[in-house]
This record gives sequence, C-alpha cells and structure tokens, in this order.
Amino acid sequence: MPKERIAIIGAGPMGLGVAYQLVHQGCIPVVFELDDRVGGMTSTFNFGGLTIERYYHFHCTSDIAFFQVLKELGLEKKMHWVNTSMGYYYQKKLQPWGNPLALLRFSGLSLDAKFRYGFHAFHATRRTDWKSLDHEEATNWIKRWVGSEAYDILWSKLFEYKFYEHSRELSAAWIWSRIRRIGRSRYDIFREKLGYLEGGSSTLLNAMKTFIEHGGGEFHLKTPVTKVEINDGMVTGVHTDGEFHPFTTVVSTIPLPFIPSMIPNLPPDLLQAFASAKNIAVVCVIVKLKKQVTGNFWLNVNDPDMDIPGLVEYTNLRPLGEEHIIYVPFYMPGEHPKYQDDDQIFLNKVSRYIKTINSSVTDNDFMQMHVSRYRYAQPICGTGYLDKLPSSALPIKRLWVADTSYYYPEDRGISEGIGFGRELAKRVTE
Repeated sequence: MPKERIAIIGAGPMGLGVAYQLVHQGCIPVVFELDDRVGGMTSTFNFGGLTIERYYHFHCTSDIAFFQVLKELGLEKKMHWVNTSMGYYYQKKLQPWGNPLALLRFSGLSLDAKFRYGFHAFHATRRTDWKSLDHEEATNWIKRWVGSEAYDILWSKLFEYKFYEHSRELSAAWIWSRIRRIGRSRYDIFREKLGYLEGGSSTLLNAMKTFIEHGGGEFHLKTPVTKVEINDGMVTGVHTDGEFHPFTTVVSTIPLPFIPSMIPNLPPDLLQAFASAKNIAVVCVIVKLKKQVTGNFWLNVNDPDMDIPGLVEYTNLRPLGEEHIIYVPFYMPGEHPKYQDDDQIFLNKVSRYIKTINSSVTDNDFMQMHVSRYRYAQPICGTGYLDKLPSSALPIKRLWVADTSYYYPEDRGISEGIGFGRELAKRVTE
C-alpha cells in the first residue's frame, strides 16, 4: 500500500514538528515554504561569517518536546546549560535583577512594593491552574497583586513598548505562563538556568530536515501556497504560482491572518475569526560588538529616552569567541507607523541606547549591525482567548489549520512549536 502524501504549509518549528512526526507514522510529508530556508522565526542567517538566528532564542528546563527530539536525533550532548543573570536599567543606572537579593537591593522601589512583587512572582511560578486566568485582564491582575507602584516601575514599560494600544487587552493566563516558564528554570532561587544548543537552532533544524528527507519527505522552499483547493467539502490539493499539487490532506501552520486569502472558501464565521486574529510585529536589530555591554543575558529597560522593553546580550548565554552579540527588539502592532520606519532609524537608536547603558562603548566597538522584520511575530492573546480560538480541525474534511497562538497560554517557542506539531500530526493520521 503506497504511503499517504500530506501537504504541510510552513516550515517553522510547528511545520517541521508535523513533518517529523508524519515520517515516524509512515507518511510522506511535502512541505511548502515561502522562505529560502526552514525555521521561520528560528531560522539562521550569515552575519559576517557567523551563522546565527535572526531572532534570539533560548531554552528552559521545561522544554520537554525540544529535549525529546534532541534525544531521538542523538543531539542531546550538544545542549549546554548556563547560570545566566538578568539586569534592570532604571533611573539611568544598571541594576541587578532576577533573584530575591537583587529585588531587596533594587533602587527606586519601596519595601512594600518589593514584597508584593516578590510574592506575586513566587505564587505565579508555583501555580498550575491557569484556566481561571483566561478571562482576566493581565494588567489588572498584576496590579491587584503587586500594587500600582511596582506595576508602574517594573511592568508598565514592558506592556507599553510591546503591545502599545493593545496593552490592556491581554489575558492574564498568557502573562502567567511567561512568568512561570522563566521562574521555574533555575538551579535555585538565586541562580537562573538557561540553555543553548551548540551551533544554535540550525543544529536541530537541519537535523530534522535531514531526517524528514531520509524518510521520503520533500521540501519546496521559495514556494508559497497561493490557494488551498476545496471541492464538495473536501481538500483536493494546493496551488503554488500557477501549479496545482493534488493532496487529500493539508495542514497549514502559517499565521492565521494569511488563511482568508489562501482558503477563501471557508465558512464566513471562520474567515472572520482568522482575519481578526491580532499580532504584534517586530523589528529586531542584531549587533556585533568588540566589547561586552553588560554581564546579563536579559536586560529589562525602563527609561523615558528608550522605546524598547529590553535587550538580550546573547553571548552572555552562548559564547562566540571575541565577538559580542546583542539583540534589540522593537515590538509594535504591524499597523503602527513606526513599523514603516527606515532601517537606519532603528540602527541609530540602538547605537545610542547601547552607548547610554554602557558609556565605555564607542562607535569603534560596533563591528556590524543588521535589521530583521517579522510582521506576525507575536499573537495578541486577549481575555477569553481559549473560547475564541477556532478548532485546528476545520469543517472541511482533511484540512487542518494552526499557528503559534494555538500553544496558548504558552508563548511562541521552538519546543512549543515542535510539541504541538507532533501532536497535531497524530490527530491528522487518526
């Protein structure tokens, strides 16, 4: 009996997870991808001779699905763990952050606010039930626990410079999952434990692609699907630039806002649900420096002269010789006028911000800078999101649709994408 050929739209972590699992289940996945490489937001590029991710990634001890694939592919020894640290740039000075001692010593916050903030973080880290938070708005939830003082100083800029006008629409369940993931990835209460993969994300991405191809799978890069064909309530195939490919099963893993134009024959209520899915865009500046900026992996920023929630000094997690790599993400709604700003505007800002945070950094320390943009970088998970999310199994026979919002309440991530993709593949082949 011939193996079933199944079309997968999108080669990000979820699409790769679907294809990888389908090979395990005796199917032939055929992956169609707009980009010239696999990985989506986890894909890598050549940054002056250095192969590195376009957007920063790290791993926590809870990334079970990720570790499982590493083990299956014989890559577990390439995983490395590091005692990382966090910082907070506030009141024009760099302060330690991320543990109880740093909280107690934090300048600019009352003792009562420190206690309330710490208790909330402790409680959120140990909480397991999240569904009761699904209908609660995040900023009100945080304020109720930590108070207005701690919220204004420690949280408000993080919301403002990531979600802008959507800041007061978010589900508390989504925020809780972010607090919990980082809070539980520790050696102890004083030491944070984050991981990186030797060679970066491409080590896993390329290994998964090779496994899929060896199992008979196919990759069609630079080949966007323009339409999914439906006849008599069933999938019949996909169109790519004038060419038709027959399939009886199709799985889409691309962002939901693309679905209405790609599958226009869906019921009106589904088209409306997919079209109304909100996402935050990102303009991410990656910098190569001769000098370390701080000793922290993650630096939160609350400064009236900087329109960023923070920056990531990647080489404080994954050492890359004498070069120091910093990611500076500018998040904003894709409709915001700032998203249309020229690259040079963002480059100038980042240069100024880095030299402000560390005055010893000069123009001569900047070796190279690069700008990446991603329109659908972060789903906006509003209150009651669980009820609003359509089923991944559409009312069209053998047609499945999901994107990173389906990990809810978990945030987008490599492990979440692969894990969800593998489970989705099992449902597809039932």
